[in-house]
Amino acid sequence: MDHEPAAEPLYTPENYNPEDSLGRLIADVSRSILAGFDEELATQGMGITGAQWVILMRIARGCATTAAELCRFGHCDTGSMTRMLDRLEEKGLIRRVPSSRDRRITRLELTEAGQELLPHLPPVAVKVLNAHLKGFSRTELDQLKGFLNRIRANSGLPA
Repeated sequence: MDHEPAAEPLYTPENYNPEDSLGRLIADVSRSILAGFDEELATQGMGITGAQWVILMRIARGCATTAAELCRFGHCDTGSMTRMLDRLEEKGLIRRVPSSRDRRITRLELTEAGQELLPHLPPVAVKVLNAHLKGFSRTELDQLKGFLNRIRANSGLPA
């Protein structure tokens, strides 16, 4: 789809309101969705947080197999990621496996308990996302995702 660029900047110092800016709106919605995950996971007694849900799903889908990859994805520091991985390991949901090719690298994988929990994770996302999208049509959702994907592309982030 071709999109005509705006003739002038959409934000200027004169019209910029931090409380109503795109960044603030996206951050607020992101926090709300993650809090919804936390609440739903607690309600279902799964024993993990929304942030841990994300890590388990990334590992399960092969999107991230090391702590460094998870840090890049989540824009977090290695210390907090290590602590989160420690908690998941203590819960018996993941294990750290030394790489056979490079001993400096430790791969992450789900344990049997993590694999057993996996089918119960997507329904949490479905419930939380549907609650946040109440009143949206499929067309509106597709448009919103398209707009967000354009913003992501403009930022240089991978799809």
